[in-house]
Amino acid sequence: MVLWVFGYGSLIWNPGFDFDEKIIGFIKDYRRVFDVACIDHRGTSEHPARTCTLEAKEGTICWGVAFCVKGGIEKERAAMQYLERRECEYDRKGSVDFYKEGDDLSPAVTGVLVFTSTPDKENNKYYLGPAPLEEMARQIATAHGPCGNNRDYLFLLEKAMFDIGHEDDHVIELANEVRKELRRLKEKKMNGANIALKSHLPMVHLTHLPETTVVDSR
Repeated sequence: MVLWVFGYGSLIWNPGFDFDEKIIGFIKDYRRVFDVACIDHRGTSEHPARTCTLEAKEGTICWGVAFCVKGGIEKERAAMQYLERRECEYDRKGSVDFYKEGDDLSPAVTGVLVFTSTPDKENNKYYLGPAPLEEMARQIATAHGPCGNNRDYLFLLEKAMFDIGHEDDHVIELANEVRKELRRLKEKKMNGANIALKSHLPMVHLTHLPETTVVDSR
């Protein structure tokens, strides 16, 4: 047997498991969205991070990387055990056809495993659902957890998509909005620091200044 896994998020730049081959390509009728809560890696239960999942949408494509694990059942089992721990926020394991660049008619690999999230807030506690761009940017700019900042996840994904030669417009738009939010937070912090500094400066009373002798230089 051979195990194929489709990476569309952090797996692209950090698969974390032993694989034998990887192929850059895409799957059809799905798009990348940031609708999943991460509470143990890039966020916490109180302040969840936003990470990506796939949303079904006819006519769209999602670029990423397919990883192949060969070498027997033990190697596959080890990869699956790792992936199921890592992808614990995703409650659905599906199977997709994977296409290579230049051939969108015949899949290069069929039966590729993909982890996704059920879009149901009542039955899936990790599903956040869509939100306005500005709201998502504020959440991503400030969330952090044991594995780092939420914003780093987004910026690394942006870079990874650039590196494989298939940038994602939604990722770029969201990353730019997060950068705007970070600048706003930095300016707010600097303004607050300046106000605090001024409030601690001693008052100078002109009536207490020594008299100045005026010399007529005419």
